[in-house]
Amino acid sequence: MNTTHSSRVAIVTGASRGIGTAIAQRLAKEGYAVAVNYATSAGEADALVAAIKDAGGKAVAVKADVSNPGDVRRLFEITEQQLGKVDVLVNNAGVMKPAPLADAPDALYDQTFDINVRGTFNTLREAAARMNDGGRVVNFSTSVLALSLPGYGIYSATKAAVEAFTRVFAKELRGRNITVNAVAPGPVATELFLEGKTDEQIETFAKMPPLQRLGKPDDIASVVAFLVGPDAGWVNGQVLRANGGLA
Repeated sequence: MNTTHSSRVAIVTGASRGIGTAIAQRLAKEGYAVAVNYATSAGEADALVAAIKDAGGKAVAVKADVSNPGDVRRLFEITEQQLGKVDVLVNNAGVMKPAPLADAPDALYDQTFDINVRGTFNTLREAAARMNDGGRVVNFSTSVLALSLPGYGIYSATKAAVEAFTRVFAKELRGRNITVNAVAPGPVATELFLEGKTDEQIETFAKMPPLQRLGKPDDIASVVAFLVGPDAGWVNGQVLRANGGLA
């Protein structure tokens, strides 16, 4: 076990793919020791940790279902043991399965709220008890919330809850010099977004922002790196829409 911890420590949930992977890589490049959280994709998480280490960084893969409070407690414990006390929490884990409200099954509602809302609640509660003063929390919302897109009612509702958590938690941590913000991406070219969409649908989404392209995972990782870095020390309780001008 590493007993001397010189670098700042970050937990990135849902880091084994997509935006989470880009965030973990960017923070590692910025000098953070990164806990790569995953729920099922062990191979991808291990490969990411290996890539970070090969590049001279420090990382560990930690399996945890964020919707399970015991798992989240263990996520923080393993991170502390392997890397050190947590300075940064990035709540990237999430699910998005569009369905009209009239047709949405109970199981879809339960899964989406369990991961997106309860998962964020579990990590915030643990962070309140264990995070270093002067830390940074970045939650994930969505620009879909501003668009009120049909089919995204349940997903948007979970992210509205996350935005409420963000604003309240920022005030609850008064006196500890911890900032709490959220990033609200527009469409980003990841497996989560592309899955189940036709080429025409993808093209339509790509043309929606004035910048006329889908976001890239690195676009979002750059925003997260800003929010956890020294230049964003006066940004607190905010939702930053990173969407190319979409909404």
